Amino acid sequence: MLSFHHLFLLIIGGAAGTTARYLVYIFIDKQIGHAFPWGTLIVNLTGSFMIGLLWGLFEKINITPSMRLFIFIGILGSFTTFSTFAFDNFNLIHQGAVKMMLLSVLLNNVGGIGLCFIGFYLTRIVL
Repeated sequence: MLSFHHLFLLIIGGAAGTTARYLVYIFIDKQIGHAFPWGTLIVNLTGSFMIGLLWGLFEKINITPSMRLFIFIGILGSFTTFSTFAFDNFNLIHQGAVKMMLLSVLLNNVGGIGLCFIGFYLTRIVL
């Protein structure tokens, strides 16, 4: 059952993750440009790595289910974003940049899953 406490954690975590995503996206856009959706890619890959890393860490240390909810769904769930990923790739198709769109899909999906595994197994090696 979802309690007020859990909703509050999701709201606070979601606000933190969304804000962090926006700041990273804007920073990357200013540094690299927006011909390719680098901001979305970096956010998604970083978030995927952090999910794997923290999942592995939390298997070794005791953390409450409420904190898992706050971190995984609240912060990291709102930090990474499928809707922005879809929008960026739609824009690439709309601009006729099909190869760039395919590269974006490949890097986000394969890279994200790969970095999640790397983060998880990195904690196994370190801990």
